[in-house]
Amino acid sequence: MTIQDSAQLKAIKKGNIQEYELLFREYYQPLLLYAKSIIKSEPNAEEIVQDIFFGLWKNKKTLDIHTSFSAYLYKAVYNNCLQLIRQEKRKFNYQQDKKNWNYHESMSPGEILQYNELYDKIIEVVEDLPENCKTIFKLNRFQGLKYSEIAEKLTISIKTVEANMTKALKHLRRHMDEYVAN
Repeated sequence: MTIQDSAQLKAIKKGNIQEYELLFREYYQPLLLYAKSIIKSEPNAEEIVQDIFFGLWKNKKTLDIHTSFSAYLYKAVYNNCLQLIRQEKRKFNYQQDKKNWNYHESMSPGEILQYNELYDKIIEVVEDLPENCKTIFKLNRFQGLKYSEIAEKLTISIKTVEANMTKALKHLRRHMDEYVAN
């Protein structure tokens, strides 16, 4: 961190709005262009950059930046863009999964509603799993891969696959109690 960045950080931490505005004016446009280059959406890019500057000001007293402002801000934009891409991908996959499910024409509107609620709950619970566990569960239950195929694909042991599947199924049971008929 340069001496100028350090002095500017101290001023912002103390609530100096002029220093914050200087930082904003210096970096807003370049960060916006950077975000747009990643996510290809101006409204989303604007929201990401504005959120970062809002968070910077909101958390000014607890800011702990060890790199330059430039590196910190660009890394924050990059991480938020990736997070948005992941969210959009999950949303798209969910919509595709929902389209692929075949509804039986004989289902009543009430049954269809129950089915949709159950499906939404399952997806929500699965998305709460730790990343590795979620990946293994989806490969097994949604793509139909065997444990040995998953182990080979992810270059992990079959025991690791088994342990993660056990963890995922326990998590599902624990969070799906209200949907299980007694």
